[in-house]
Amino acid sequence: MQPSELSLVAASDAIRQRRLSPVELVDSVLDRVTEVEPQLGAYVTAVAEQARRSAIAAEREAASGRFRGLLHGIPMGLKDLIDVAGLPTTASSQVRAGHRADSDSTVAARLAAAGAVLVGKTHTHEFAYGLTTPQTRNARDRGRVAGGSSGGSAVAVAAGTATFALGTDTGGSIRVPAALNGVVGLKPTYGLVPRHGVTSLSWSLDHVGPLTRTVADAAVVLSALAGHDPRDPASLPVPAEDYGPGTDGSGATSADLTGVRVGVPRNYYFDHVDPQVETAVRRAIDRLETLGARLVEVEIPMTRYIRATQWGLMVPEATAYHERTLRAMPDLYGADVRILLEAGELMPAGDYLRAQRARTLMRQEWARLLEQVDVIAAPTVPTTAVPADQETVTWSDGTVESVSDAYVRLSAPANITGVPSLSVPVGHDGAGMPIGMQLLGRGLGEAVLLRVGHAYELSVADVAPVRTGATKAKDSL
Repeated sequence: MQPSELSLVAASDAIRQRRLSPVELVDSVLDRVTEVEPQLGAYVTAVAEQARRSAIAAEREAASGRFRGLLHGIPMGLKDLIDVAGLPTTASSQVRAGHRADSDSTVAARLAAAGAVLVGKTHTHEFAYGLTTPQTRNARDRGRVAGGSSGGSAVAVAAGTATFALGTDTGGSIRVPAALNGVVGLKPTYGLVPRHGVTSLSWSLDHVGPLTRTVADAAVVLSALAGHDPRDPASLPVPAEDYGPGTDGSGATSADLTGVRVGVPRNYYFDHVDPQVETAVRRAIDRLETLGARLVEVEIPMTRYIRATQWGLMVPEATAYHERTLRAMPDLYGADVRILLEAGELMPAGDYLRAQRARTLMRQEWARLLEQVDVIAAPTVPTTAVPADQETVTWSDGTVESVSDAYVRLSAPANITGVPSLSVPVGHDGAGMPIGMQLLGRGLGEAVLLRVGHAYELSVADVAPVRTGATKAKDSL
């Protein structure tokens, strides 16, 4: 196994035991970038020399017995909405040509202080306004979509060109590409991770979170990211927390879920879902039951309002953010994004206010729902990664749905309500494409989600998918 294939927890443990140096790890990841990046297109900007200098500094600290924590010397990618001082934040758009950040975003500064090593800035669907990231190819099959908008971050982790990465999530943009590329994606509670220095799509729906190879890895990264920052008006005044599990570096905790109540939706989440996705997710839910969890059927509230509420909030907020540049340089936007931004100018204020009211009611109903169970388990997306030129999905009853609508449909409720959501790989379809299970929990209930997701990982034979995933990505090129 190459160092670039290691999980974060495994790499961190090897560095602390002096079996692996940060320089060896970073060089292995950079070699992988050279090997596969031309085919995958995960990165907007790679900073190889900067990464090597940071790795050398991390190695010197390690040699003197000074470790900053579990992220010491660990290579990362940051979605190119996240400011890093001196580097461009392009948002994968010509609108941002020539831009350079004056200072670090909160999350970039926290990760750097924890010792993480930046490999580069990863591609997003332009300004995060889409679910496919067309510049980037799926890590498992280059002919299929990577998912978005954090497609570059997911592909980098899946392909071994970053040990972990950060993405943003407004309607599923961390969890969708995580599911489609076979990695873990965590959208935290709204406001838990500060967004200062992160380009916005929709400020009332935006979240920042990690994409990793294992749930234990996600816990480590979240522990470094979370905590109040008054520069983000939505930042929650809660103290930093060690989220576990596996944060002792061993990656091992009990798989016993006795007493955990897992909600299984009887409506919405299994409607218009590919049969192979449903089978894999229901099998994973059954495994949770074998680990001691109690399955409880639940009714998802206000489902008829989900799509209208998501779009009713996101579209006008995005248009307001881009108002000045849309008028000054409309031709620099991609056609798909420009059309959405222009449509936002036509939305009446009343529609936005009705969407806000619907969100308030939806949050109240979800809070009641989550009093009955500890987590809800469901598919992350209704179908696996589609071919890059496919625009619609046709379901067995003849219903036709756009690819973007299909991918956002099951992930949007967590953004509207602000509850945390974790996507975990649970298998593959007949073409070998990854399938993800989504776990949703109470606000600030990340520890429970991570416990359940990690227990599932420990219980399945392919917890060594870290290597399998990187190898599959390599073999597909």
